[in-house]
Amino acid sequence: MSMTEEIEIPKWDIALEAVARQLHHDKGRPLRLADFQEMAREHAVRLDDIMVTMFQLAIHGEWEYRDASGEVQEIDADTLSRLYVNRRLTEPDLAEFTGDWRPCQP
Repeated sequence: MSMTEEIEIPKWDIALEAVARQLHHDKGRPLRLADFQEMAREHAVRLDDIMVTMFQLAIHGEWEYRDASGEVQEIDADTLSRLYVNRRLTEPDLAEFTGDWRPCQP
């Protein structure tokens, strides 16, 4: 790689993405908020960090979020900004996300 080539740095936590992908694989179904809460407890990670990662993955087309009726919902930077008050996501902030999350590519 030449000095002029830039290395693309992901906008999300790649370790949390790997854990979420493994959890998705292990469960054999899309993930729900309860799955991320379980992941947070099991791995001693803040739910906030996991969900910011999931939103970033959705913003960048790596994962998608489907609402409770199964419709794909566009997640964009404005969605995250609206939720990201006081520099943290809280469970009440996430209460409207009653659907599920899945990778766009297996």
